[in-house]
Amino acid sequence: MILGILREPEFESRVSMTDESVSQLTKKGIQVYVEKQAGAKAFCEDAQYEAAGARLHDRADILKQSDLLLSIHPPVENEISLLNKKVLVGVYQPLYHPQIMKAWASAGLTVFSLDMLPRTTRAQAMDILSSQANIAGYKAVILAAQLYPRYFPMFMTAAGSIKPAKVLVLGAGVAGLQAIATARRLGAVVEVFDTRPVVKEEVMSLGAKFIEVEGAADASAAGGYAVEQSEEYQRRQKQKIAESIAKADIVITTAQIPGKKAPVLITEEMLNTMRKGSVIIDIAAATGGNTPFTKNNEIINYNGITIVGNSNLAATMPYDASRLYGKNVLNFLQLIIENGQLRINRDDDLVAGCCITHNGEVVHEKIKSLL
Repeated sequence: MILGILREPEFESRVSMTDESVSQLTKKGIQVYVEKQAGAKAFCEDAQYEAAGARLHDRADILKQSDLLLSIHPPVENEISLLNKKVLVGVYQPLYHPQIMKAWASAGLTVFSLDMLPRTTRAQAMDILSSQANIAGYKAVILAAQLYPRYFPMFMTAAGSIKPAKVLVLGAGVAGLQAIATARRLGAVVEVFDTRPVVKEEVMSLGAKFIEVEGAADASAAGGYAVEQSEEYQRRQKQKIAESIAKADIVITTAQIPGKKAPVLITEEMLNTMRKGSVIIDIAAATGGNTPFTKNNEIINYNGITIVGNSNLAATMPYDASRLYGKNVLNFLQLIIENGQLRINRDDDLVAGCCITHNGEVVHEKIKSLL
């Protein structure tokens, strides 16, 4: 079996797998082809891949000869016709692109989108969303500290005292929890809002205050994600957030609902209560953002408030992000590769959970329902 690792588009600095994970595949007799310079931006050079037992090839050769292709982002459209009956593994956001998945099925591709993996204990070792969100939460606070025109910690000096920054984190998932921990390490006072009361204990264990709103919809069956809330709950939610926003210097927003537009949690009225120099880092920017002015991959100045839209913060730390992602992928491949050959067992709940297309059709129930 030949496994191919493709170079990502110019905007992406990560790579699907680094040399340390490649070496584990080659030791099992799997041939690994790597597109030249695929890992350069992640500080994994071609020579390192060769030392791990991989072979360097041009993109056209890899597309033609590989049985399984690793690519975080989708191949370009004119390459799809070259990939008949091949297996793709990456992060393709099929809930937002069902028609593309339908086209890929018609092209004969078997597609595994790792962002659709069930969020279970067994899946933790291959949970790419968690490994990348952890980095994003950390980097969101570091970026905020860089843009914020004041100190994060409290200082008492001969010239006078400086109050600590007040940070509000909206969403206490993996990214939110890492943002809390990082902001606390920098000396900030942190408040946290989440629709899931179950995360209160984790938030408080990190030294932050949890903002409670009664009447949240049950999210226990959502696999760790947020769910849509009632209008009455949203009204109370906005009131509580508005009270905290008015006092906040830094806001980290992470709230997303799979397959839907991100909820607007910070309204224009709320923004008008923030003091100039405040910073908002919106990690939900790719799905619309948690403010009405967020633009993905852009920094907006709204009345002296800096709004950063960036859903790909993990890519700003490509060295560690690529290594963690590659280990996640390596762990997943163990489910579909046996004795050096592809063995796709769709009776396995993890395999079925992220298998989007197979045998010429869309097989994932959620994606089928969108079509």
